[in-house]
Amino acid sequence: MASKGAAAANIMVKLIVDAGKATPSPPVGPALGSKGVKAMDFCKEFNARTAHLTPGIPVPCVITIRPDRTFTFETKSPPTSYLILKAAGAAKGAGRHGANDPPVGKISLKHVYEIAKIKKKDPRMADLSLELIAKSVAATAKTVGVQVLP
Repeated sequence: MASKGAAAANIMVKLIVDAGKATPSPPVGPALGSKGVKAMDFCKEFNARTAHLTPGIPVPCVITIRPDRTFTFETKSPPTSYLILKAAGAAKGAGRHGANDPPVGKISLKHVYEIAKIKKKDPRMADLSLELIAKSVAATAKTVGVQVLP
């Protein structure tokens, strides 16, 4: 049973925001505003931290909001499917997973390992081998309709 004076827990908010293009409009504004955080403060800091990236690259981030409404956030590497489609030169993935449709693009094993190297920088993937991450990238490529060539 919690006591009256128990401290409130931190709130975690997960968003995907384009690098250098965070604005207080949706999805950032409503997600943070409803938690009592000034969206503009987050946007300024996020845009500064992602200024070195190509504008428009989707960047997942996890925002930790403390009970006093201050926040910290961690950025991660772009989604695997985005990196695969970019490498394949495809505008979007396959319409149906597992369909016998022609592939929307093709990438080489070299691309798969380059994407795996990018994903390995994420804290969640740090303990996994590059080969295991590459297998995951290849599986994601199949899911989005991109063929991996040897």
